[in-house]
Amino acid sequence: MPSRYVAHRGGAAQWPENSLTAFRNAIAGGAQILECDVHLTADGEVAVMHDPTLDRTSSGTGPLARCTLADLRRARLRGPGGALTEDCVPTLGEVLALAAPAVLALLVEIKTPGPAVRYERRGDRFVPVPGARYEGLERKILELLREAGIAERTFLLAFNPAVLAEVRALSPKQPLALLVDRHHVEEAGAPAVETVTWAREAGANFLGVHYTLCDAAVAEAAHAAGIALGVFTVNDEATMRRLAGWGVDVIISDRADLVARLQAEA
Repeated sequence: MPSRYVAHRGGAAQWPENSLTAFRNAIAGGAQILECDVHLTADGEVAVMHDPTLDRTSSGTGPLARCTLADLRRARLRGPGGALTEDCVPTLGEVLALAAPAVLALLVEIKTPGPAVRYERRGDRFVPVPGARYEGLERKILELLREAGIAERTFLLAFNPAVLAEVRALSPKQPLALLVDRHHVEEAGAPAVETVTWAREAGANFLGVHYTLCDAAVAEAAHAAGIALGVFTVNDEATMRRLAGWGVDVIISDRADLVARLQAEA
Protein backbone atom coordinates (compact mmCIF):
# COMPACT_ATOMS: atom_id res chain seq x y z
CA MET A 1 0.00 0.00 0.00
CA PRO A 2 1.30 3.49 -0.75
CA SER A 3 2.00 5.86 2.13
CA ARG A 4 -0.71 8.26 3.23
CA TYR A 5 0.03 11.87 4.13
CA VAL A 6 -1.50 13.89 6.98
CA ALA A 7 -1.88 17.65 7.47
CA HIS A 8 -0.48 18.13 10.99
CA ARG A 9 -2.63 20.54 13.05
CA GLY A 10 -4.23 21.43 9.73
CA GLY A 11 -0.98 22.73 8.28
CA ALA A 12 0.95 24.43 11.07
CA ALA A 13 3.66 25.75 8.73
CA GLN A 14 1.13 27.73 6.70
CA TRP A 15 -1.75 28.83 8.96
CA PRO A 16 -2.53 29.20 12.67
CA GLU A 17 -2.11 25.67 13.96
CA ASN A 18 -5.25 23.77 14.99
CA SER A 19 -7.44 26.58 13.65
CA LEU A 20 -10.59 26.35 11.56
CA THR A 21 -8.74 28.41 8.95
CA ALA A 22 -6.02 25.77 8.75
CA PHE A 23 -8.46 22.88 8.49
CA ARG A 24 -10.58 24.64 5.84
CA ASN A 25 -7.54 25.52 3.75
CA ALA A 26 -6.03 22.06 4.04
CA ILE A 27 -9.28 20.48 2.87
CA ALA A 28 -9.63 22.98 0.03
CA GLY A 29 -6.06 22.25 -1.04
CA GLY A 30 -6.66 18.52 -1.31
CA ALA A 31 -5.54 17.06 2.03
CA GLN A 32 -7.39 13.81 2.67
CA ILE A 33 -6.32 13.24 6.29
CA LEU A 34 -6.18 15.83 9.07
CA GLU A 35 -4.59 15.71 12.51
CA CYS A 36 -5.60 17.75 15.56
CA ASP A 37 -4.97 17.82 19.32
CA VAL A 38 -7.54 18.04 22.11
CA HIS A 39 -7.68 19.07 25.76
CA LEU A 40 -10.54 19.35 28.28
CA THR A 41 -11.60 22.80 29.47
CA ALA A 42 -12.74 23.74 32.98
CA ASP A 43 -16.37 23.66 31.84
CA GLY A 44 -16.13 20.28 30.10
CA GLU A 45 -15.61 21.35 26.47
CA VAL A 46 -13.25 19.48 24.15
CA ALA A 47 -10.90 22.19 22.90
CA VAL A 48 -8.57 21.82 19.94
CA MET A 49 -5.08 23.00 20.89
CA HIS A 50 -1.67 21.38 21.12
CA ASP A 51 -0.10 22.85 24.25
CA PRO A 52 -1.51 22.51 27.79
CA THR A 53 -1.21 26.30 28.09
CA LEU A 54 -2.40 29.12 25.85
CA ASP A 55 0.82 31.14 25.91
CA ARG A 56 2.69 29.94 22.80
CA THR A 57 -0.10 29.78 20.25
CA SER A 58 -2.55 32.48 21.36
CA SER A 59 -3.06 35.84 23.02
CA GLY A 60 -4.19 34.02 26.16
CA THR A 61 -2.11 32.85 29.10
CA GLY A 62 -2.17 30.02 31.60
CA PRO A 63 -3.33 26.40 31.61
CA LEU A 64 -6.09 25.51 29.18
CA ALA A 65 -7.61 23.23 31.84
CA ARG A 66 -8.45 26.33 33.92
CA CYS A 67 -10.17 28.09 31.01
CA THR A 68 -13.81 28.01 30.03
CA LEU A 69 -15.04 27.98 26.45
CA ALA A 70 -15.83 31.69 26.83
CA ASP A 71 -12.19 32.34 27.77
CA LEU A 72 -11.03 30.52 24.65
CA ARG A 73 -13.40 32.53 22.47
CA ARG A 74 -11.74 35.72 23.68
CA ALA A 75 -8.20 34.50 22.92
CA ARG A 76 -6.83 34.91 19.39
CA LEU A 77 -4.57 32.38 17.73
CA ARG A 78 -1.14 33.25 16.40
CA GLY A 79 -0.07 32.48 12.85
CA PRO A 80 3.21 30.71 11.95
CA GLY A 81 5.11 34.00 12.25
CA GLY A 82 3.64 34.82 15.67
CA ALA A 83 1.21 37.56 14.58
CA LEU A 84 -2.29 37.43 16.06
CA THR A 85 -5.13 36.45 13.75
CA GLU A 86 -8.92 36.51 13.91
CA ASP A 87 -9.06 32.79 14.69
CA CYS A 88 -10.01 31.60 18.16
CA VAL A 89 -9.51 28.17 19.72
CA PRO A 90 -12.06 25.81 18.11
CA THR A 91 -13.91 22.94 19.71
CA LEU A 92 -13.63 19.39 18.45
CA GLY A 93 -17.28 19.56 17.41
CA GLU A 94 -16.49 22.48 15.10
CA VAL A 95 -13.55 20.63 13.55
CA LEU A 96 -15.66 17.51 13.03
CA ALA A 97 -18.33 19.57 11.27
CA LEU A 98 -15.68 20.47 8.68
CA ALA A 99 -13.89 17.14 8.52
CA ALA A 100 -16.69 14.58 8.57
CA PRO A 101 -18.10 15.34 5.09
CA ALA A 102 -14.76 16.29 3.52
CA VAL A 103 -11.85 14.04 4.47
CA LEU A 104 -10.95 10.40 4.24
CA ALA A 105 -9.77 10.12 7.84
CA LEU A 106 -8.98 12.06 10.98
CA LEU A 107 -6.26 11.68 13.60
CA VAL A 108 -7.19 13.08 17.02
CA GLU A 109 -4.39 13.25 19.57
CA ILE A 110 -5.68 13.12 23.14
CA LYS A 111 -3.43 15.36 25.19
CA THR A 112 -2.82 15.37 28.95
CA PRO A 113 -2.62 18.24 31.47
CA GLY A 114 1.06 17.51 32.18
CA PRO A 115 3.82 15.11 31.08
CA ALA A 116 2.18 12.15 29.36
CA VAL A 117 4.50 9.23 30.11
CA ARG A 118 8.02 8.06 30.74
CA TYR A 119 9.49 4.61 30.24
CA GLU A 120 11.65 2.81 32.81
CA ARG A 121 13.92 -0.15 32.28
CA ARG A 122 13.13 -2.98 34.69
CA GLY A 123 15.32 -5.97 34.03
CA ASP A 124 14.98 -6.84 30.37
CA ARG A 125 11.70 -4.95 29.98
CA PHE A 126 10.71 -1.31 29.52
CA VAL A 127 7.67 -0.30 31.56
CA PRO A 128 5.53 2.79 30.93
CA VAL A 129 4.88 5.14 33.84
CA PRO A 130 1.80 7.14 32.74
CA GLY A 131 1.12 10.70 33.80
CA ALA A 132 -2.25 12.21 34.69
CA ARG A 133 -5.23 12.09 32.31
CA TYR A 134 -8.16 14.44 31.84
CA GLU A 135 -10.91 12.48 33.58
CA GLY A 136 -13.82 11.90 31.20
CA LEU A 137 -12.16 13.35 28.09
CA GLU A 138 -12.05 10.05 26.24
CA ARG A 139 -15.79 9.48 26.67
CA LYS A 140 -16.60 12.97 25.42
CA ILE A 141 -14.44 12.49 22.32
CA LEU A 142 -16.06 9.17 21.47
CA GLU A 143 -19.53 10.67 21.82
CA LEU A 144 -18.61 13.54 19.47
CA LEU A 145 -17.14 11.15 16.90
CA ARG A 146 -20.27 8.99 16.94
CA GLU A 147 -22.54 12.02 16.62
CA ALA A 148 -20.52 13.23 13.61
CA GLY A 149 -20.54 9.79 12.00
CA ILE A 150 -16.76 9.71 11.70
CA ALA A 151 -15.73 7.28 14.48
CA GLU A 152 -14.79 4.49 12.06
CA ARG A 153 -12.56 6.88 10.10
CA THR A 154 -10.80 8.30 13.15
CA PHE A 155 -7.65 7.12 14.90
CA LEU A 156 -7.31 8.27 18.49
CA LEU A 157 -3.68 8.97 19.32
CA ALA A 158 -1.92 9.39 22.67
CA PHE A 159 1.52 9.26 24.20
CA ASN A 160 -0.05 8.07 27.45
CA PRO A 161 -0.91 4.33 27.37
CA ALA A 162 -3.47 4.87 30.15
CA VAL A 163 -5.44 7.11 27.79
CA LEU A 164 -5.51 4.35 25.18
CA ALA A 165 -6.58 1.82 27.81
CA GLU A 166 -9.52 4.04 28.77
CA VAL A 167 -10.60 4.40 25.13
CA ARG A 168 -10.31 0.63 24.62
CA ALA A 169 -12.50 0.00 27.67
CA LEU A 170 -15.16 2.40 26.38
CA SER A 171 -14.99 1.44 22.69
CA PRO A 172 -13.14 -1.83 22.03
CA LYS A 173 -13.11 -1.45 18.24
CA GLN A 174 -11.93 2.17 18.08
CA PRO A 175 -8.66 2.44 16.10
CA LEU A 176 -5.84 3.50 18.43
CA ALA A 177 -2.29 4.79 18.00
CA LEU A 178 0.50 4.92 20.56
CA LEU A 179 2.81 7.89 20.05
CA VAL A 180 6.48 7.75 21.07
CA ASP A 181 8.82 10.73 20.94
CA ARG A 182 12.58 10.60 20.68
CA HIS A 183 13.14 11.64 24.30
CA HIS A 184 11.07 8.68 25.56
CA VAL A 185 13.45 6.24 23.87
CA GLU A 186 16.62 8.11 24.85
CA GLU A 187 15.64 8.53 28.51
CA ALA A 188 14.82 4.82 28.80
CA GLY A 189 17.98 3.77 26.95
CA ALA A 190 15.86 1.66 24.60
CA PRO A 191 16.51 0.75 20.98
CA ALA A 192 14.09 2.36 18.53
CA VAL A 193 12.67 -0.99 17.51
CA GLU A 194 11.45 -1.48 21.11
CA THR A 195 8.68 1.02 20.35
CA VAL A 196 6.90 -1.72 18.40
CA THR A 197 6.66 -3.78 21.59
CA TRP A 198 5.36 -0.72 23.48
CA ALA A 199 2.60 -0.26 20.90
CA ARG A 200 1.62 -3.92 21.01
CA GLU A 201 1.50 -3.93 24.82
CA ALA A 202 -0.65 -0.77 24.75
CA GLY A 203 -3.19 -2.53 22.52
CA ALA A 204 -2.59 -0.10 19.65
CA ASN A 205 -3.29 -0.79 15.98
CA PHE A 206 -0.85 1.93 14.99
CA LEU A 207 2.53 3.21 16.17
CA GLY A 208 3.49 6.84 15.63
CA VAL A 209 7.15 7.75 16.23
CA HIS A 210 9.31 10.82 15.73
CA TYR A 211 10.66 10.45 12.24
CA THR A 212 14.28 10.36 13.46
CA LEU A 213 13.50 7.08 15.23
CA CYS A 214 12.34 5.42 12.04
CA ASP A 215 14.41 3.28 9.72
CA ALA A 216 13.78 0.25 7.56
CA ALA A 217 14.23 -2.10 10.56
CA VAL A 218 11.55 -0.32 12.60
CA ALA A 219 9.17 -0.37 9.64
CA GLU A 220 9.78 -4.09 9.09
CA ALA A 221 9.29 -4.91 12.78
CA ALA A 222 6.02 -2.95 12.97
CA HIS A 223 4.57 -4.63 9.91
CA ALA A 224 5.69 -8.07 11.13
CA ALA A 225 3.73 -7.36 14.33
CA GLY A 226 0.64 -6.33 12.35
CA ILE A 227 0.96 -2.70 13.44
CA ALA A 228 0.74 0.23 11.04
CA LEU A 229 3.60 2.73 11.29
CA GLY A 230 3.40 6.51 11.16
CA VAL A 231 6.01 9.23 11.60
CA PHE A 232 5.87 12.85 12.79
CA THR A 233 6.61 15.63 11.88
CA VAL A 234 8.34 15.74 8.48
CA ASN A 235 8.48 18.98 6.51
CA ASP A 236 10.92 18.33 3.69
CA GLU A 237 10.04 16.39 0.58
CA ALA A 238 13.24 14.33 0.31
CA THR A 239 12.80 12.89 3.80
CA MET A 240 9.12 12.20 3.17
CA ARG A 241 10.00 10.27 0.02
CA ARG A 242 12.73 8.29 1.80
CA LEU A 243 10.30 7.27 4.57
CA ALA A 244 7.70 6.26 2.00
CA GLY A 245 10.35 4.08 0.36
CA TRP A 246 10.77 2.19 3.64
CA GLY A 247 7.07 1.38 3.64
CA VAL A 248 5.97 3.87 6.33
CA ASP A 249 2.18 3.86 6.27
CA VAL A 250 1.45 7.42 7.42
CA ILE A 251 3.64 10.53 7.13
CA ILE A 252 2.57 13.58 9.12
CA SER A 253 3.66 17.04 7.99
CA ASP A 254 3.07 20.70 8.82
CA ARG A 255 3.17 21.37 5.07
CA ALA A 256 -0.39 20.86 3.86
CA ASP A 257 0.74 21.73 0.33
CA LEU A 258 3.25 18.87 0.28
CA VAL A 259 0.69 16.56 1.88
CA ALA A 260 -1.81 17.19 -0.90
CA ARG A 261 0.74 16.86 -3.70
CA LEU A 262 2.41 13.69 -2.47
CA GLN A 263 -0.94 12.11 -1.65
CA ALA A 264 -2.14 12.84 -5.18
CA GLU A 265 0.97 11.14 -6.56
CA ALA A 266 0.47 8.13 -4.29
